[in-house]
Amino acid sequence: MTPTLAPVLYLPHGGGPLPLLGDPNHQALTQFITGLGNKLAPPAAILVISAHWETAQPALTAADNPALLFDYSGFPAQSYQLSYPAPGAPQLAAQIAEKLQQAGFNPLLNTSRGWDHGVFVPLLLLRPQADIPVLQLSLLKGLDAKAHIALGEAISFLRQQNVLIIGSGMSFHNMQAFFNANLVSDAQLEAFNQYFIDSLQPQYSYAEQAQRLINWQQAPDARLMHPREEHLLPLHVCLGAAKGSTARVLFNDKVLNKTVLAFGW
Repeated sequence: MTPTLAPVLYLPHGGGPLPLLGDPNHQALTQFITGLGNKLAPPAAILVISAHWETAQPALTAADNPALLFDYSGFPAQSYQLSYPAPGAPQLAAQIAEKLQQAGFNPLLNTSRGWDHGVFVPLLLLRPQADIPVLQLSLLKGLDAKAHIALGEAISFLRQQNVLIIGSGMSFHNMQAFFNANLVSDAQLEAFNQYFIDSLQPQYSYAEQAQRLINWQQAPDARLMHPREEHLLPLHVCLGAAKGSTARVLFNDKVLNKTVLAFGW
């Protein structure tokens, strides 16, 4: 009997804490992620790959109860008083580190770093009960697309253990455009986003999907959409972790092009 595999999600975490502050541009996304949390079966643990942590080799949070890392500035006082008291998962972190080492990485267990807003903002919406163990996996400095797919493949075993894998980034991330609506048109946003939606369709094999994501700069206006690709690469980790499971678009908000993708769900 084939075991049920936990899904893999690629979620946008929005701009800093804005999804938690009632920001109108994030309202649709906030409502969607909140509703999504009510539909997902409770996992045994949650692993988040956030755009806001990069290390030379993969690193995992391994504290019993990580604090929150408020890695943003200029927001209201309540933005720095948020709490997400979920337990950590040090034993699972050690297990993942062993698998990563077998895959040729040199992983590190970090017992001091807290969860950044790429972790706690979406989880406050998705699982506000904070009752499921959480750990975070870093991106790799150098931002090599192929290496991040390999990173995902190395953690794909977690799906058999009912661990929900979340890639937390943004399908569009150009800071200048966030403050200048004339810099990027809706048509450009749609064309870029469609490249990735098309790339994950079942007419492509897993190897072909991976190659299209490795060649992401061939997408229309790629460097305009991502001057730096740290918010895109969690998608590459998700692809590797899903290893060919069918992907589908759950949500696509044209306001700043916030797209939610699910693999195997």
